[in-house]
Amino acid sequence: MKTTHRSALLVLLIALLIALPAFGAGQVESTKGTYTVGVSKLLAHPALDAAEQGLMDHLATTGLSVSYDLQNANGDISTASSIAQKFKSDKVSVAVGIATPSAQALAQVFPVSSSTSVVFSAVTDPAEAGLVAANIAGVSDMNPVEEQIKLLIDITGAKRIGNIYASGEANAVVLMELAKAACAKYGVEFVSSAISNSSEVKMAAQTIIDRVDAIYIATDNAVISALASVDDVTTKAGKVLFSADPSGVEGLNAMIAWGFDYYSIGIETGKVIERILKGEKAGSIGTVHITDPTKFELWFNLDTAAKLGYTIPQSLQDAAAVLIKDGKKISN
Repeated sequence: MKTTHRSALLVLLIALLIALPAFGAGQVESTKGTYTVGVSKLLAHPALDAAEQGLMDHLATTGLSVSYDLQNANGDISTASSIAQKFKSDKVSVAVGIATPSAQALAQVFPVSSSTSVVFSAVTDPAEAGLVAANIAGVSDMNPVEEQIKLLIDITGAKRIGNIYASGEANAVVLMELAKAACAKYGVEFVSSAISNSSEVKMAAQTIIDRVDAIYIATDNAVISALASVDDVTTKAGKVLFSADPSGVEGLNAMIAWGFDYYSIGIETGKVIERILKGEKAGSIGTVHITDPTKFELWFNLDTAAKLGYTIPQSLQDAAAVLIKDGKKISN
C-alpha cells in the first residue's frame, strides 16, 4: 500500500514538473513570478542614463513582471566587479552591463556555465571586449567613425584633428584607432592624448588644443562624462568640437554632434532582455547592430559655427535632428 502511494506521488511530481515552464540560461524566476534584472551602469551621464531608461521602458510594455536592481559603478572598475558579485549572490534573472567595463565585470562573474545570462548595452566592439559567449548577448553602439571624421573635415577643412581617449577602456582604444585610420585615409594629421580617468580630460584637451584645428570625441565614457571641460577648452581657443554623443551636448558650444540616440539603444537592449526572459538563449541572439538611420541624431550649433566663421550647408541643416540658433534648440 505504501509502495502504491509512493508510486502515485512520484507520477504526480513528474507530471507537475513536465507542466512547469522550462527556464533556460538567464531565466531565473522568483516564486512570485517576477524576474529580477540587475543593471550595472559604469557611470551616470546622459547617454548611459538614457540607455538604462530605454530598456526599462521597453520591458514595461511586454507584460512581464520585472523588478530592477539599479547600480552605478561611478566610473570605478573595482566597484563594477563588486556589483557583479552582488548580482551573483542575489541570483538575478538577467545581469545587464551598460558600457564595456561593466559588461566585462559581469562576464567574469557569470561564466558560460552560469544559469544567468549577461546582456550588454552600449558596447562598441563586443568581440574585442571578450563579450562573445553562449550566455552573452547585447547591443553594440559602434559609430560610423569614418563618416563622422569625413563630415568634420568637409565642414571645417581641418588639417589636424585631436582626440582624447581612455587608454584603459577597450571600446575607447578601438574608437581611437578607427579615428586615426580615418584621418590617415583623408590625409589629415591625427593628434591623440590618452587619459586614465575623467579628472584628466581637461588637462589632456589643454595639452593638444594648440596643435589641432578641431577635436573629435568618440563615445568614450570617461571623456564624454567630462565633455563640458573639453567644450570649455575648445571654446576659449576658438576651435571646433565634434561629439559622437548628441545626448551630452545640450547647453554646450560643441559645433557638431552626430551619433546614436542612446534611448533607442536602451529600447533595443530591452528587446534582447525580453527575448531571453521568454526562453531564447543569449548565445543565439548574439550582438545586435543598429543600422537604422533614424536611430542616429545629427546636431549643429549654428551660433558656434557663426562665431568660428563656418557655414553649415542648408542640406545638412535640413537633415539635422536638432539645430541650435540664437540660443534656442530647434528640433526638425
